[in-house]
Amino acid sequence: MPTRMARADQTVIDFRIIIEQPVIGVLHSLQAKDELPLDPKYSREGEPLVFDFPVRVGPGPKFLGDQVRREGPERRFVYIRVGQLAGDPSSPWSRRMKIDIHDIENDLLDRAASTGGVIETRVGGTGMDGTPACATVRPTARRIAEH
Repeated sequence: MPTRMARADQTVIDFRIIIEQPVIGVLHSLQAKDELPLDPKYSREGEPLVFDFPVRVGPGPKFLGDQVRREGPERRFVYIRVGQLAGDPSSPWSRRMKIDIHDIENDLLDRAASTGGVIETRVGGTGMDGTPACATVRPTARRIAEH
């Protein structure tokens, strides 16, 4: 269970990334604070991969947490590591998926904070060429889900 500790001007909101149609047998993981793989898993039969993690959200909104990365003054995102970067040295792939969170609508953030729901983001896990998705991956859906 994620920690609920936050400063008075911040709210902890649970996030979930679901990778749909991942390449079977390819290891995926969150990127930990120390830039190592966190919670590695792979799809055995094409089932989605699910990653849960907390994010501290402050006014602005401002996104903070062990999985939150920054680029410039506004862009915030989460990395999903793939193949070698996820901890599989025998994989032919060494990639990261970059999933933006700075563009989540305030209404969704407010509803998650008030209901205790999870902000669930779905992304495609296979690129047009049939290999694991990488670089910036746009959400196919985003909603509030239950725990």
